[in-house]
Amino acid sequence: MAQKMGDCGRDIPLETQFLLVETKDGSHIESNNGDEANQVVYTVFLPLIEGSFRSCLQGNAQDELELCLESGDVDIKASFFTHSLFVMAGTDPFSTITNAIRAVKLHLKTFRQRHEKKLPGIVDYFGWCTWDAFYREVTQEGVEAGLASLSAGGTPSRFVIIDDGWQSVGGDPQDQVHDDHDRNKDQGQQPQVPLLRLIGIKENQKFQKKDDPSVGIRNIANIAKEKYGLKYVYVWHAITGYWGGVQPGVKEMADYGSLMKYPMVSKGVVENEPVWKHDAIAVQGLGLMNPKSVYKFYNDLHSYLAASGIDGVKVDEQCILETLGAGLGGRVELTRLYHQALDASVARNFPDNGCIACMSHNTDALYCSKQTAIVRASDDFFPHDPVSHTIHIASVAYNSMFLGEFMQPDWDMFHSLHPAGEYHGSARAISGGPIYVSDVPGKHNFDLLKKLVLPDGSVLRARLPGRPTKDCLFNDPARDGFSLLKIWNMNKYTGVLGVYNCQGAVWNTTERKNTFHQTRTGAITGAVRGHDVHLIAEAATDSDSWTGDCAVFCHRSGELITLPYNASMPVSLKVLEYDILTITPIKILAPGFSFAPLGLINMFNAGGAIEVLRYDLVRDEESQNGAANGEIVEENSSNKLVAKVYMEVKGCGEFGAHSSTKPRRVIVGSNEVEYKHDLESGLLSFNVDQMPDANQKLHIVGVEL
Repeated sequence: MAQKMGDCGRDIPLETQFLLVETKDGSHIESNNGDEANQVVYTVFLPLIEGSFRSCLQGNAQDELELCLESGDVDIKASFFTHSLFVMAGTDPFSTITNAIRAVKLHLKTFRQRHEKKLPGIVDYFGWCTWDAFYREVTQEGVEAGLASLSAGGTPSRFVIIDDGWQSVGGDPQDQVHDDHDRNKDQGQQPQVPLLRLIGIKENQKFQKKDDPSVGIRNIANIAKEKYGLKYVYVWHAITGYWGGVQPGVKEMADYGSLMKYPMVSKGVVENEPVWKHDAIAVQGLGLMNPKSVYKFYNDLHSYLAASGIDGVKVDEQCILETLGAGLGGRVELTRLYHQALDASVARNFPDNGCIACMSHNTDALYCSKQTAIVRASDDFFPHDPVSHTIHIASVAYNSMFLGEFMQPDWDMFHSLHPAGEYHGSARAISGGPIYVSDVPGKHNFDLLKKLVLPDGSVLRARLPGRPTKDCLFNDPARDGFSLLKIWNMNKYTGVLGVYNCQGAVWNTTERKNTFHQTRTGAITGAVRGHDVHLIAEAATDSDSWTGDCAVFCHRSGELITLPYNASMPVSLKVLEYDILTITPIKILAPGFSFAPLGLINMFNAGGAIEVLRYDLVRDEESQNGAANGEIVEENSSNKLVAKVYMEVKGCGEFGAHSSTKPRRVIVGSNEVEYKHDLESGLLSFNVDQMPDANQKLHIVGVEL
């Protein structure tokens, strides 16, 4: 799934599952008096599931909007539908989307929203995935090497995903391989590599202990947790067991009733991606388990894994189910049965709700998701494809507008030692989802990783799914040649804004692949406002009296700027450049005295470090008279206490804040510490030297003004 922008009906692609429309009248900038008369109106269109049919939208040459419904089974037909499309409008695009999904939830009663689900613990820790490090050649020794390498550099992984390569798989019998080869030859296609299929529940030989094979995958799980301090170990599997499904005729797998099925792909999908006609699964088929037996499969697999110390699973290839429903009740019914079984098994075997959904953007799956709380938000991170990197950042941000209503979007792994490493890493920091790399052991950029990971392996996670700012929703930051992409998120007491130049590459509708396109080589300049962080008022400790003024800290330059309400500042970036801005509401403590905490300013998401913030004012008229007439106070010359700022802070490093005056003193724990204060910018900084004690968890920080 990816974004597409347009101005008329014909611009709406085939297979559109979510459509947001804006009026051309009105302004994106908030009015000073709260008047909504001049605001843009946003309308959400949600094609739904009705009975055995899944609907989607598409435009036509007459600029009309068409509703297309499919069952995925030629024997399941209908000609009359009453509840296949839901439409809602409002002046706040984000709340309108949330309210529309809530209304659909109450109507369908088949799914839950993100905020109703338990988030797995991995989201608050740094992780490592084996995929781009080893691909299918992963071994126990390779897993241990990766964990050791990250730990030695001071950014220890606290979860690992052992990706494809650990399962027991095999190819088809030789005569079937020859039949597939002949079929390809007849169709003028190159011979395909034979598909592998699952032939056993347990791990393959690479993940068995040499002197005691019965220990199985428990061996590496124990090493990860006991030697390297990991909290969670996940493994990968496909929703059908493996890419090619479960091998029919294998004695060990007989209970699951696997039969060969050949995908019937929707016309809209084939039109969008013609390569589907010659995909390996389309040609060689998939061993599909009987839907009545699939819960037994998941429970057998997951209970074995759980007993071996595995805490969760990444479940891939989920969208394939939409192509396999013929003769089984159709695509909607098959998807529902598989997901009900998966949800039940995860709930039974992984108490932390350890499940990541992958390749699961179709509404067949989303509208029956009750359990899974994390969803991969885009195509893979492709370390060796230079075309893919700007496209990836734009896709995850726009996809999160829709996916984030159902689950917490996962913006995927990345390589830290990579030309686009900082570009990707900074985006993961503000995504709100899990943060993990797929570095080859020994190939890391620890300077980058230390902007993401605290010494104990935890991360400073933003609270929501990262999404494009309101004024970016209908721009095309990958294609138009002049727009920057701005992505906003929230912490408890700060906002965070990522700004990215994503121009230069896009999905080519003619060649049906991602390609470069001509764009300007120089920098693009865009405008940033405090209210680009859509819910920034929620970060103010007294939102009713907050003036709207913000302190803005620019991560790359280290510059602190005071931005009045509705004022803007320019940001200029070349292709593959970014900046991260920490944005905090300024608190007026007394005439001439203002403060705004920023957090650990060497980290991408600095404000994620602040867990508690309280302002204690001293009601002493004499101490406040000096600025009664509005003059700027450089220092509290009377040395009388005006206010105390109380904070509880996670982690360690350089802490920054906006302070209009030089503080009387700064205290960390019970110790007064040295600080720097730049009067011109108001930047106050001091060091929090080490992590809090294990039994304390947070530093107590006080600033006296």
